Amino acid sequence: MGLSAVNMTEFTSNLDNESPFVMLNQLKFKSNDGLEMYKNYLANASQKLHEVGGRVIYMGKPNELLQGQETWDFIMLVEYPSRKAFLTMISNPAYQEIHKDRMNGTERAVLYVTDPITAKELTNK
Repeated sequence: MGLSAVNMTEFTSNLDNESPFVMLNQLKFKSNDGLEMYKNYLANASQKLHEVGGRVIYMGKPNELLQGQETWDFIMLVEYPSRKAFLTMISNPAYQEIHKDRMNGTERAVLYVTDPITAKELTNK
């Protein structure tokens, strides 16, 4: 459930990108206890997030699945000012201790780094 070495290698190869990004978090909890562990993680990790200039921009409970097969219990969008800021946060020993609740509470997770694009870039107009 931790960040894999392969994915961290890909992420750290792009550290010169100083632009803000949004991290998509999709989470499946182990049980109701998992949800409680995650709530504890959120309560404690929010300070570390703010220390690096990040912010939660959306949290939601997925409901009706219209397309796809994987179901999730929780979705969150978190904005970070840069990849270096994210790396600073997850490298902090205090954050690593807090992160144990997230690890112990989740059955599976998808974290996706996203960079913004404009409608003009998408349509080439």
